[in-house]
Amino acid sequence: MRFCIPVASVLVALAGLHSAPATARACAEFVRRLPNVSQPLCESAQLRDTQARSVQNRTLWARDLGVEDAALRVLVVGGIHGDEMSSSAVVFHWIRLAANPPADMPHPVHWRFIPSLNPDGLLARPPKRVNANGVDLNRNFPTPNWHRDATNYWEKRTRRDPRRWPGRHPLSEPESRFLNGQLDAFQPNLIVSVHAPYGVLDFDGPSVPPSKLGRLYLDQVGIYPGSLGNYAGIHRRVPVVTVELPSALRTPSDAEMAQMWTDLLRWAAERLAPVASASP
Repeated sequence: MRFCIPVASVLVALAGLHSAPATARACAEFVRRLPNVSQPLCESAQLRDTQARSVQNRTLWARDLGVEDAALRVLVVGGIHGDEMSSSAVVFHWIRLAANPPADMPHPVHWRFIPSLNPDGLLARPPKRVNANGVDLNRNFPTPNWHRDATNYWEKRTRRDPRRWPGRHPLSEPESRFLNGQLDAFQPNLIVSVHAPYGVLDFDGPSVPPSKLGRLYLDQVGIYPGSLGNYAGIHRRVPVVTVELPSALRTPSDAEMAQMWTDLLRWAAERLAPVASASP
């Protein structure tokens, strides 16, 4: 008796075998650098290679979870600034929580997690806010009048602070181009951008913002030329929740991260899911 195995299934299996060592190596690097992230936690995230690369040719990893054709699509991004290690760590913990959703979830969600947008900054010694080209990725998005406003802000407000250089032109960096491509391809209804260390909750864009996530309370800190909140929230009209953790070096407790996640789910279900479901 002969058995026929679909070629596609073989290719998928071979791809999984090929990517497993790379994922384990990436997790070993993450574990050495990130607080409160163990090898089992990282490997359980089952990160996939997006085929996008950083300036130094490091993989930009992602993980999709939930219902693929759900009306509500949420993009969660950590590690835009490489020296905010807790931001990437929290995303790994949230991946674990998203993989085990509560039974009473009122609306299905398609999650896309990018735990470290700036791996070159994260893995530099010491870790750096900027990417390997010295660009602040959170000032590199194409907001209107970028060439005028981003440069003026950097020169006059930051006094040419090298940690906040916006780059030579918008989307000059492979990491910012990758994230911009995710906005086009994934078309999220919500972006959650995790940062540190200001200990507040910020919000840009349409909808009513969450008043709190865990112990972080809403305190809108302003709009910056080239920032993700300005670009996606104000100009692309995609709500952006910016989570500013209280420490760049330590995560909140496991219980606090779970409470933040629960509050995010509740707010998204109340404010965003009905709108997303009504969209054509």
